[in-house]
Amino acid sequence: MTNTATDTGTRAATERTTAEKARILWAYARPHKPVLAVALVLGALGTAAELATPLVTKAVLDGLEMSASLRTPITILAVLLVAGSAVALIQGIMLGTLAERIILAARTGLVRHLLRARVPEVTTRQPGELVTRVTSDTLLIREATTSSVVNFVNGIIGLVGAIVLMAYLDAVLLGVTVAVLILVGISVVALMPRLSKAQQEAQEHVGALGGRLEGVVRALRTVKSARAESRETARIAEHAEASARSGIRAVKLENISWTITGAGVNLAVMLLLGVGAWRVSDGAITVSTLVAFLLYVFQLMMPVMLLTMALTSLQSGLAAAARISDVEDMELETDDDGARDLHTDGADGGGTSGVVADTPALRLHEVTYRYRGADAPALDGVSLTVPRRGHTAIVGPSGAGKTTIMSLLLRFLHPEHGRIELDGRPYAEWTTDGIRSRIAYVEQDTPIVPGTLRENLAYAAPGAADGEVRAAVDALRLTERVAAMPDGLDTEVNASNLSGGERQRVAVARALVARPEILLLDEATAQLDGLTEAALAGAIREVARTGTVVTIAHRLSTVVDADQIVLLDHGRVRAIGRHTELLETDELYRELVAALRLDASIGHPNEQERVPAGA
Repeated sequence: MTNTATDTGTRAATERTTAEKARILWAYARPHKPVLAVALVLGALGTAAELATPLVTKAVLDGLEMSASLRTPITILAVLLVAGSAVALIQGIMLGTLAERIILAARTGLVRHLLRARVPEVTTRQPGELVTRVTSDTLLIREATTSSVVNFVNGIIGLVGAIVLMAYLDAVLLGVTVAVLILVGISVVALMPRLSKAQQEAQEHVGALGGRLEGVVRALRTVKSARAESRETARIAEHAEASARSGIRAVKLENISWTITGAGVNLAVMLLLGVGAWRVSDGAITVSTLVAFLLYVFQLMMPVMLLTMALTSLQSGLAAAARISDVEDMELETDDDGARDLHTDGADGGGTSGVVADTPALRLHEVTYRYRGADAPALDGVSLTVPRRGHTAIVGPSGAGKTTIMSLLLRFLHPEHGRIELDGRPYAEWTTDGIRSRIAYVEQDTPIVPGTLRENLAYAAPGAADGEVRAAVDALRLTERVAAMPDGLDTEVNASNLSGGERQRVAVARALVARPEILLLDEATAQLDGLTEAALAGAIREVARTGTVVTIAHRLSTVVDADQIVLLDHGRVRAIGRHTELLETDELYRELVAALRLDASIGHPNEQERVPAGA
């Protein structure tokens, strides 16, 4: 599914027209129009100074011929030189600063969009490839939205201005120059589509490389234990080589365009020397006129090169803008019309204000959900009631739809059919933030967020007191581990310096610190030892006394004391009951218990403490 999503994004970027890509690119520059306008004015002034230089030089030569004073023309030349240099310096600083601001806006905007996108939109793409779009592609739009725009305008001004002044000096020589420029322009423009395609392909391969490398580094222990270093190196190298091939093709096309431009200017100079000498010998023009004209021809090199640079940079920017736009096209999480944070209603602002005591915390009614491209639905008409207090366990074979229910409850996914209710109100009446503020979630992979251990533990409740954090640490038997860390709770942690079991305990402790009304645990005990599992069971019972706990587990030993157990099979609710009831009435449940070598005679270990299912 990941590859399919990536391929879809690649096709979308490739199929965009040049006009669409240009509009995307201009969107980044539009907020900075005043700065761009000033830069363009400065560029026009600098170009005007350059255009005036040959005419002043002609005046100097004419003055030498007539023995006139050279003070004025030389002074003008000096002023033009100093002014041109100052203008170029100011313009360079402005454009460099603007470029960095555009990159900042693009990167922060992309990150904001990524984190607010719907979960399936993000999880079906390779993380490393998305990172490449935020880091690498944004660099390519920098020049395209700043220097290339100014260079293009300056190049046009310089080219048109030089041609006008050359026409003023001699129309015949101008005709020779224009003929060569037309040939050069046609040749360069013809190369641009191929150049754009090569640059876009190079970036796509860089994205694929980043995605593969990110996945390999994440599974480094598996890679090494399988002795797959060489194989993975070869696979990643394939993407690098493909990117290099496309990059080399782009470099060749860029240098061909530059070579054609330079050769065209040199050809024009050679032709002009011949034609100009003939015109001077006939007395049609003076030597000073020929010299001034040649100076303009040499000056043409700069605007023509600026135009070529602008076009090549623009192609890179267009390709990057299309790839970035694919991220911005991801569907964002949105609330239904009329949705509001209902849990803030009422005088006390509590999460259950105005809710009848026996109203279920959560309810699914005939819920159906099908993953994109799947033949069969993951959930097929599931109806389920979760009491306001107590522990509800969801069990079943792999693929039965357990995690899908969790994703629906957290509004990561939206039902295809059916209705979900919170406190007796449909999800459509709740904002996404209102739903998630009521729920703490421990996902199956138990990731560690970059930062300190304290930041991880208080991630869902940034304002938690130190005592609350330490209480969660004690409850999950992390006290000795924290004491052994260099900086205690303020130690920087990541997936490599915490074991799988420790990451699970941190994830559960993080949920406990949030003090949720509803606690969702997705396979939260998979890597826990017996003592820690017992501690977690105690924490679950404590939360279940006053709130709602919903757990998913393949290890049924962690749910035998649940107030109700929901058995799923092929996306449907097969049975609901307590452990002893299901052992007596359901064959699949007995098979699951037998597969885990549990004692089928296990009863309810906390019969006196159990919260009644309907409480």
